[in-house]
Amino acid sequence: MMQKAEKGTILYVEDNSDNRNLIRRVLNADGYSVVEASNAGQAIEKLEDNHVDLILMDINMPDMDGYTLTSKIKAIQKFSKIPIVAVTANVMRGDREKSLDAGCDGYIQKPIDIDTLSQQIERFIIRSTNV
Repeated sequence: MMQKAEKGTILYVEDNSDNRNLIRRVLNADGYSVVEASNAGQAIEKLEDNHVDLILMDINMPDMDGYTLTSKIKAIQKFSKIPIVAVTANVMRGDREKSLDAGCDGYIQKPIDIDTLSQQIERFIIRSTNV
């Protein structure tokens, strides 16, 4: 059963099911509805079928990396305004820029700090509604 999202719907694109479960539980507890995709094809499909307020994008995925998928989503007119936040363990110099260059609106480091995740997401959603 899908609960009504008071704060919004998040599409979490992540190939690791443990990560998806953890983030879904944290976000559900904070009033978000979470739609999950484990690969690029699923992500596009879920975007077509759901109203999504924000996308959490894992960068290191097997079939298509998050940078490529972000560019692809941003190129689709009806999805181009949805904020996309990169979620990655890549924290080398230049990785943040690389995700922003690909079209990501922000960047969250793995391991994800579940205590601040909701506030981080809220900032991105609020910012996008004020555009």
